[in-house]
Amino acid sequence: MRQTLRVAAYAVVVRDGQLLLARSPVRGGAPEWVLPGGGMEHGEDPYDTVRREVEEETGYRIEVTGLLGVNSARHTFARRAFARRPGRRDHHAVRLVYEGRITGGELRNEINGSTELAAWQPLDAVPDLVRISMVDIGLRLWRERPAAGRVEHAEG
Repeated sequence: MRQTLRVAAYAVVVRDGQLLLARSPVRGGAPEWVLPGGGMEHGEDPYDTVRREVEEETGYRIEVTGLLGVNSARHTFARRAFARRPGRRDHHAVRLVYEGRITGGELRNEINGSTELAAWQPLDAVPDLVRISMVDIGLRLWRERPAAGRVEHAEG
């Protein structure tokens, strides 16, 4: 079984009752809303990762105003038979969730990246969006600000 570890950093940016999100295309499915952020490059500090990723995906520069928490998730899944190395894969994702505040830039869509659209979404509309679970985890960390820096996964 192949094991992989991915470390990523995401931002929760709320302004005037709206959450900054990016939309990611899904092959064969409906696009999903995601928190702006993404994987760290080798040797990169996660603080720099989140600032770089937010700017790449939304056009905004942010000030990191705090670390909201850390989310860790592990998934085992089968790799497709036509993959370079078919078989099972054990994937572990460690995601740092920061709070950010816009300091400059202008809202724009990412070009040739992992997302296709950047937009502000009203906080009360988020539950109705097609979104990945990290959006809910990030919002819970932002709302609850748990001392331990983590929230339990909601299965559903």
